[in-house]
Amino acid sequence: MDLANTSAIVTGGASGLGAATPAAAFAGQGATVIALDLPGSIENAAAVEGVTHVAADVTDEAQVRAAVDRATADPATPLRAVVNCAGIAPSARIVGRKGVHDLALYRKVVEINLIGSFTVLAVASEAIAQTDPDADGQRGVIINTASIAAFDGQVGQAAYASSKGGIVGLTLPAARDLAQYGIRVVSIAPGIVETPMLATVSDEFRAALAAGVPFPQRLARPAEFAKLALAIVDNDYLNGETIRMDGALRMAPR
Repeated sequence: MDLANTSAIVTGGASGLGAATPAAAFAGQGATVIALDLPGSIENAAAVEGVTHVAADVTDEAQVRAAVDRATADPATPLRAVVNCAGIAPSARIVGRKGVHDLALYRKVVEINLIGSFTVLAVASEAIAQTDPDADGQRGVIINTASIAAFDGQVGQAAYASSKGGIVGLTLPAARDLAQYGIRVVSIAPGIVETPMLATVSDEFRAALAAGVPFPQRLARPAEFAKLALAIVDNDYLNGETIRMDGALRMAPR
């Protein structure tokens, strides 16, 4: 699928993976990118040619619909690609020193990471399904962000691993549901990525994380996430699959 003269939506597009990767990378391929994020993140976002930052909460259906409407406003640039990067990753044990896991926190993680991704996927798919297909019958591709925690969740990751496991479980049925409209669905499960969140930890801690990766023995780079997202868009036969991007890392219990 060619991104030139199309529009794309990237959630979490003002920070982390969304900002450093698909938003800029897709714009570089000629797409008009609508990058969704919370207002506080947008305030600190760098300006990128071809990328428009829009304040939207992925857990709010009305805000998601408004953003999709904006991305589909110009019929000359049909919505073809969506990348769900918005997410949170708090840590808490099911039973810890302060008692049972905060149930509201568990609900919040699932609501943002899983339900938020599904909301964007569903609303965007409805819009994409109404566009004209290309010569191969394609209308679009949706890329969700899972995590290796979906398979190797560590101590304290019950909520996060649950939400990302839901993304993995969603991938194939979503691809099957949307096949009739020419929409592909693929998920990326990153390992440990060099994001601004990791910039706050010590060099020693970062080195210890990198040492656990078989090869390459370093943290993943946001640009590598971008390259994989672009490869998924470009390869029309990738569908219904979750791709691990982790340097063969298998996380230990802690």
